[in-house]
Amino acid sequence: MAVQYQNAQVFNGEQFVKIDFTVEDGHFKNVGSKQAAEKTVDLAGKFVTPGLINAHTHMTISADPFYWNFHPKNTVSKTVLAMQNLKEALSVGVTYVRDVGSTDDVDLTLMKYDLPTLPGIVGSGRALSMTGGHGSNKNGEPDEGTLEVNGVEGVRQGARLVLKHGAHNVKLMATGGVATPGETPFDVQLSEAEMHAAVVEAHHRGYPTAAHAQGTEGIKNAVRAGIDSVEHAIYMDDEAVELMKQHGTFVVPTLVAPRAIYENPDQLPAFMVKKARQVAKAHLNSIRKLVAAGVPVAMGTDAGTPYNTFGHWVVNELKMYLDAGMTPVQVLNSATKVAAKLLRVDQTVGQVADGFEANFVVLEKNPLDDFAAFEQATAVYRKGRCLVNRLTKEA
Repeated sequence: MAVQYQNAQVFNGEQFVKIDFTVEDGHFKNVGSKQAAEKTVDLAGKFVTPGLINAHTHMTISADPFYWNFHPKNTVSKTVLAMQNLKEALSVGVTYVRDVGSTDDVDLTLMKYDLPTLPGIVGSGRALSMTGGHGSNKNGEPDEGTLEVNGVEGVRQGARLVLKHGAHNVKLMATGGVATPGETPFDVQLSEAEMHAAVVEAHHRGYPTAAHAQGTEGIKNAVRAGIDSVEHAIYMDDEAVELMKQHGTFVVPTLVAPRAIYENPDQLPAFMVKKARQVAKAHLNSIRKLVAAGVPVAMGTDAGTPYNTFGHWVVNELKMYLDAGMTPVQVLNSATKVAAKLLRVDQTVGQVADGFEANFVVLEKNPLDDFAAFEQATAVYRKGRCLVNRLTKEA
């Protein structure tokens, strides 16, 4: 059934303009023109944006810190948790996610089934880390969400394995981090040559790559390896900024990840809280450098890390980009068409345009004035189906 949405202010990548659009068979059509349709919905006074994209999530992890001691033990319970997280993402207008490390390939399974009641997914399966590297278990037990690989051929085989399992993105650990004990963000882990082997394999399949890279040398290794996006980018020097600019590397800032930890310290390990506090100032300053240099920013939150929920903290992430020097228009684009380009889905997702998936958010207020508008989204649609409905009348 064709449904025409009338009189809305629609974000076109530059500003909100009053246009009508039709949704049929899950896609936009006749954007900017009035056409006969079987049903009409009047959105006068409402603001419409493309559905948001969160480019850095961990759907099989709960933001509840008690998860760290009592996490789900089987694939069914992990899948339930993932679906709950994804439902929460929808509540603030997120209609697409890239998952960069999940257990039991739950993200790949949900991506394959493309359930109509959940956001779209670009899944990575297990992240690739060196033996004993970031995300690996330090207690000798088999790790569920990280594949430990070593050497160029080992990393190449690891990339081929996750791609065989259905990954549409390859995640690599270039440095240590905040949440893993016994390491620092400055620790250099997978080498440039190792990561390049995985990049080649992913690009042969037409898929992007992402590197967990927090310390300066590890960031440079990842960029020189040809990685598509640097995740976190906490400690940037001028050379690292210039390298990212030259290579066209995206940054996915995840500014809220350490903030959620140091603002909620009571139930968390002391080492984690200490490191989160230590990195916060440098993190924001590094993203400011990247923004000033014109490095493309794709919105991502690291959802699933402690207290970093799939809903509310998305809005906090958007607001923190303003602190990093982005304009409101740049921020909204980072969560729509820029993120879509990074995920290589920009031909079908990220814009209200003819032929694109009808993923969109209806808001009472202009989000360019306050991104908190997304927390009270009037309606959220994915492929034309209304999955969140706070309209007084049927959407």
